[in-house]
Amino acid sequence: MRIGIDITSAIRQGAGIGRFTRELIRAFLSLDSMGGPSHEYILFAATGGLPRSITEPRLAYVTQPAITRHLKSEICNLRFLSDDWLHRIWHRARLPIPVETAIGRVDLFHEPDFVLPPTLPRTPTVLTVHDLTFVRDPESAFPRLRRYLNRVVPRSVARATHVLADSAATKNDLVELFHTSPDKITVLYGGVDARFAPVRDPERLTAVRTKYNIGLDPFVLGIGTVQPRKNFRRLVQAFFHLPPPAFASGLKLVIAGGKGWLYDDIFAEVKRLGLEGCVLFPGFVDDDDLPALYSAADVLAFPSIYEGFGLPILEAMACGTPVVTSATSSLPELAGDAALLVEPTDVDAIAAALHRLLQEADLRHRLVAAGFDQARKFTWEKAATQLLGIYNSFARVNS
Repeated sequence: MRIGIDITSAIRQGAGIGRFTRELIRAFLSLDSMGGPSHEYILFAATGGLPRSITEPRLAYVTQPAITRHLKSEICNLRFLSDDWLHRIWHRARLPIPVETAIGRVDLFHEPDFVLPPTLPRTPTVLTVHDLTFVRDPESAFPRLRRYLNRVVPRSVARATHVLADSAATKNDLVELFHTSPDKITVLYGGVDARFAPVRDPERLTAVRTKYNIGLDPFVLGIGTVQPRKNFRRLVQAFFHLPPPAFASGLKLVIAGGKGWLYDDIFAEVKRLGLEGCVLFPGFVDDDDLPALYSAADVLAFPSIYEGFGLPILEAMACGTPVVTSATSSLPELAGDAALLVEPTDVDAIAAALHRLLQEADLRHRLVAAGFDQARKFTWEKAATQLLGIYNSFARVNS
């Protein structure tokens, strides 16, 4: 089969869906055994408007295994066209220009980022839906974006031949909210890369603290794009409400992530509570620095309102950092018994959970041990093998 895969999100987005797609497709192209039908892969990206200093390293990271292993593969990089323009053409103007115009005829097309482009009528399609935040938590998105997603995502789900969901929670949302047949949906979890392991080298730990201006004090780590869904405003409030002894050693709250949208209230809350010296915003953290950052943290606090797949909690567990996370959406199925679960709208509950992990050594040790076991259940190789099986199922149907 000739399989087209849209890797635009892997190149354009640093965090979230971008990381998920980069790791999944890289692992897929790295599989030791690509048994079954012989496939050719067409990796499609629209990178117009991005500097090559960003696009080239990410493109090389994703595609290097295909080149090294001499897979039948081709990169179709539309450097003159951005994903925004493609969305305008395909989904706002609704011009039915099939993606095959750019990549040639394919036997299967996989869109890993919510919105399916036009395809030729007989081309089977696989669509990945990471979450339905814009429906479950509509206030987390700009009204214009929410209206767009509410229009195009249900249409894409209905048109797709098969849908991949990051979690059982997302699958259940697709069934409940979009009335999608459960038989049309496969849960395909993400994974934890092997590089996420405890970092004990003092020089590496000091280097990451220095690079992001964290200092040498103990800290609670919050991670993710700074936007309402990540619930950072309540995390700041919970940090403020920790009992005074928690601050005796100079405890900080480090919220690591690039600025997203609707974030002014988060910074205003820090100022209102007088926490400017205690709450740090180092910005986007390079992927290579994440293992050391997780390892340096005393606790990961991830009280998100809604997640299709909460990758940071598994990465933190793999690095030996205890986790507080939300008892909502996909997070309980990922955390298992290896984290403290809280109601994300309950500031007192978040503060109490943080205080327990900062003060109770036995609890920390138990959750760290359980976290290692939990993280090992999720690997990119397992996800990639499952993806190959899905692709192969189309080859069997077409043979």
